[in-house]
Amino acid sequence: MKKTLVLLLLSIVIFSACEKDDFCIQNPVTPKLVIDFYNNTSRETLKDITTLYVWVDGKDSIYEGSRENSIIIPLNTLATETIYNFSNGTSVDKFTVNYTPQEVYVSRSCGYKVIFNGITFTSENNWILDFTPTTLTTIDNQDETHVQIFH
Repeated sequence: MKKTLVLLLLSIVIFSACEKDDFCIQNPVTPKLVIDFYNNTSRETLKDITTLYVWVDGKDSIYEGSRENSIIIPLNTLATETIYNFSNGTSVDKFTVNYTPQEVYVSRSCGYKVIFNGITFTSENNWILDFTPTTLTTIDNQDETHVQIFH
């Protein structure tokens, strides 16, 4: 009887110490920059780029693709500026994004995410002829396009 009682109490203590696993279902937690490419003469029409390479100085290529009219690329969460090099295969254009990163608590399972505030965009305008908008209040998700580039 004593063994059964001890075993029962031990089982209760062990199982009451367990807690439900937390899984972060928000994916991705920190948003990336969403860019769509449009035809400069027909500004409502998405335009593919035959060959596109995107990289940050001193880093490997962060994007490489062909026949694309939309890309999603990361911003540097540890800096206030990211300078991208966009190459269409024949020329390179620098596209600069300035912002203020802000850590926001999501949940115990997800931890913190970074949102970007006070965003400004600039470009050398070599093969990127224009872009809109030039400023953005915040980037807190990647469900919609943040920048439209016309080429």
